[in-house]
Amino acid sequence: MTGAWDLLAQGLTSAGEPGQLLPARQQMAFTLGFHIILVPFGVALTALMLVANHRGLRRADADALLLARRWSKVAAVLFAVGAITGTVLSFELGILWPGLMRGYGPAFGFPFAIEGLFFFLEAIFVSLYIYGWERLSPWAHFWTGVPVALSSIGGAAAVIAANSWMNQPGGFTMRDGRIVAVRPAEVFFNGAFLWEFLHMLLAAYIVAGFAVASVYAVGMLRGRTSRYHRTGFLIGFVTAAVALPLQVLVGDTIARYVYQAEPAKFAAIEMLPDTGTHVPETLGGVLVDGKVRYGLPVPDMASLLAGFHPSTEIKGLDAIPADVRPSDRIVSTVHLAFDVMVGLSFALLALAVWFAWLWWRRRPLDRQRWFLRCCAVSGLAAVACLESGWVVTEVGRQPWTVVGHLLTRDAVTTQGNLWPFFGSVVVIYAAVGTGAVTVLLSMKRRWRAVGDDSVDVPYGPRTGPEPVGARAGTEE
Repeated sequence: MTGAWDLLAQGLTSAGEPGQLLPARQQMAFTLGFHIILVPFGVALTALMLVANHRGLRRADADALLLARRWSKVAAVLFAVGAITGTVLSFELGILWPGLMRGYGPAFGFPFAIEGLFFFLEAIFVSLYIYGWERLSPWAHFWTGVPVALSSIGGAAAVIAANSWMNQPGGFTMRDGRIVAVRPAEVFFNGAFLWEFLHMLLAAYIVAGFAVASVYAVGMLRGRTSRYHRTGFLIGFVTAAVALPLQVLVGDTIARYVYQAEPAKFAAIEMLPDTGTHVPETLGGVLVDGKVRYGLPVPDMASLLAGFHPSTEIKGLDAIPADVRPSDRIVSTVHLAFDVMVGLSFALLALAVWFAWLWWRRRPLDRQRWFLRCCAVSGLAAVACLESGWVVTEVGRQPWTVVGHLLTRDAVTTQGNLWPFFGSVVVIYAAVGTGAVTVLLSMKRRWRAVGDDSVDVPYGPRTGPEPVGARAGTEE
């Protein structure tokens, strides 16, 4: 059996690469791709929850209070799943990539130490907020939720700091191949941190907003057009619609930053084999034997976007030394992922413009069937956009783990057979994902059974109806 796994690894791994590289990369991609779906809900769903909570208290809005209470339970479930998957990722860094942790751990590990502090802070206040529905005064309970939203943003910033540091490493001194001094502020606030953080933060609000809106859009399509459903839809959709134009501006700025600071990644994004001017923007296509195939070129557009002039020169893949030049497969993957990200972003932006037009014309949402159908799939589209953007960031760095310092093939473990390990992780994640979906669906069925006027509270004693605002947990 071991021989079969070895033959498989040899068949799928390029010459000169260790056999463990492919399964290690596939496992990291799988677990990170799973975990990143949960990040927007940890960062932004808690903020949406607070918006609903504040509206409920400020305007004596029973529907908004009920939304906040239910969203807090969803956030708690997803927080638990995210804690599991995040812990697995931390172990994988040491097991799969000892070259990274052994050589660069003193610098790379610093942001994760900060992330750990934010994680514990978030866990404490998540507990206070959930249990506080039945035990605290309305505004005291609301304020226990604010640290949840802030600490989730801080934790995300710490993880982004570690990731951006791999793209723009700095803040350390090496001697004889080992780090002998670390400047923490320079590690955390590295050259790529600000734009990557803003990009991810806005992406979190876009994904969470459209995901929430899609749930209530489905309900409205099925005839559930109460004020409760309209409020839930509007809080989610308006949040995403406001963040989306900002994301387009940030993304455009990041593209020019990558052009200047990460020319290899930019060449992969543009799928540009040769350095030149008047570079077209290629839509679709793949790179085969160093040649662009099946793409649709838009003349001069890449040069215009990079430097605002068609004569702007863009470095191609030929400017990268052959021994660290990304393969055709990697370039095609990055390019297509970028196209998917941009295409879906503008499709969602069009949906936001459609909503603005309906609002301006005062059209009732429950009668806009095609608009609601598009909203129903907007959550999935936003998740696909998020995943594609992460592929651009991570795969676009290859073949480097720490750009200019550590190649991925030198970071991977050289011990053992990783394919069975990868298979067991897939099974575990499938069980965790199935369990999370089962819990959320059971909550949905229970809430639908009791209607929008009351809800059983699994975290505290059930109380009878009281005037809105009399207690933070009252649902009328």
